[in-house]
Amino acid sequence: MTSSDYSPFAHLTAPNAPLYRQVMRTFLAAKERFAVHLRPEDVYAALDAGSRPVDPAAVTQVLDKLVEWGNLRADPDHARVTAVEDFYRRRFIYQLTRAGEAAEAALGTYDEVLGRRGELQAVALHDIVTQLRALLVIAAEEEPDLAKTYVALSVLTARFTDLADNARAFMGSLQRTIDLHDIEVEAFLAYKDRLIQYLERFIQDLITLGGRIALLIGELEEQERVGPLLRLAAAREAADAAPEDAERAAAVAYGRWAARWSGLAEWFVSGEGRESQARLLRGRALGSIPQLLAVVRQLNERRAGRSDRSADFRTLARWFAQAPDDVARHRLWRVAFGLHSSRHLTVDADTLAERTAAPEPASTPWGEARPLRISPQLRRTGSYERRGRPRRVADRGEAKRRLAEIAARQTEETRRARDRLVTGGPVRLSRLGGLDAPAFQLFLRLLGDALATWRPGTITTVATSGDGSMEIRLTALDDGSTAEVRTPDGVFSGPDHLIDIVDLTVGQGERAAAPPSAPVPLPAPRRDTAPRLTEDR
Repeated sequence: MTSSDYSPFAHLTAPNAPLYRQVMRTFLAAKERFAVHLRPEDVYAALDAGSRPVDPAAVTQVLDKLVEWGNLRADPDHARVTAVEDFYRRRFIYQLTRAGEAAEAALGTYDEVLGRRGELQAVALHDIVTQLRALLVIAAEEEPDLAKTYVALSVLTARFTDLADNARAFMGSLQRTIDLHDIEVEAFLAYKDRLIQYLERFIQDLITLGGRIALLIGELEEQERVGPLLRLAAAREAADAAPEDAERAAAVAYGRWAARWSGLAEWFVSGEGRESQARLLRGRALGSIPQLLAVVRQLNERRAGRSDRSADFRTLARWFAQAPDDVARHRLWRVAFGLHSSRHLTVDADTLAERTAAPEPASTPWGEARPLRISPQLRRTGSYERRGRPRRVADRGEAKRRLAEIAARQTEETRRARDRLVTGGPVRLSRLGGLDAPAFQLFLRLLGDALATWRPGTITTVATSGDGSMEIRLTALDDGSTAEVRTPDGVFSGPDHLIDIVDLTVGQGERAAAPPSAPVPLPAPRRDTAPRLTEDR
């Protein structure tokens, strides 16, 4: 295509582009009402009153330019001719051309995609499960119905496409939200609470329904039912093709359906050396929660008055803007950045004595001033050793002692937290009791490591802390009981689990000598859900 083929987009860069866009949207609205032709006065009346030109002739000029660019077509208006003079008078009616309609459709798609606010669609997961079950029922029939197969696959791919596109858009908008700096603190805190609840709800649905979808996809593929269903859908799609093109159209349609199914399977099912997109999305959503909390911490620190470099530069910029004249701005620049004249070279004692006896005015040009006599050692080696006593060595014993005390205190707090969490065997989470702040923080890190390894259908998982000092074994229960862990900040509650925490820093002998905890009956594990813990405040 040549550049002239894109002339219907020329009105986007014209000086009066907003008016051109309004006129084109007027023609699109008229087309939806089955109005084919519009007169200049009709277009003028349909424009917004706030942006309508004062002179109606301006609309006629806009219409003529759109005709020139190929967006509109002008035809003589003979319907209102009542005299010979009217016949020779310039009157036109206008309608959209194919090129103009295509350009507006492209611009409408651009505006829609650009303004789309992504969302994590938990309802789409339920719809995908429903359609996969419908495909299993259809595939079990001796002769699957062609129309039912096509409809089920069409709805399945449509819902999956919406889910993937919206998830991608949502994660992009979420990252932009995390990167916000100049935002109202109260508004962001309120939005943060709703967003975290939204993320947690979607992650729970993705854990449960994602595993169910993966099982349904595996069941269809293991029984080799996918290929025949895709061929039926391709045959239905190519049914209206010309007889000589029927075979090629069916092959093209089958390739398209196979690619769609492959994308769906790879989104929910992990392969060898490859994680599924659902797992990546879950990890990204889980990782965004601590990032949001970090933004909240920064906002709280800024609200509390803690200074940072960006705040200092903004304050300095405000001072520059409020300075009365350039002289004050230059003084502010020198004070802020410490930039002074270049008369700071180190010289010897004789030069200093000479300059003290006969000072050089600061206004003397460099070319006319007496030269500075610099020490040969400075010129040769780049360093100058001053005469006099050497500097005293700073005594940092007190600072080292304070740091050692802080390190010892933190080590003792960590040791007490580990001792508090060690269970000595499997116990119920509900019997863990209350936890202080250090022990609760360590417990949350251990629980997060365990949940990170949880997969759909998992009964028991084992994880090791990041520093290798502790090990946690988590087992889901099926008795419907709940657990509460009381902390200084509130109550941490959720479904009860079996939990076994081991301190790996303790030797095997010491671990064996430790008194075992009271025996706890082990109920039947649950297989359908992963652990879900909520925090009540």
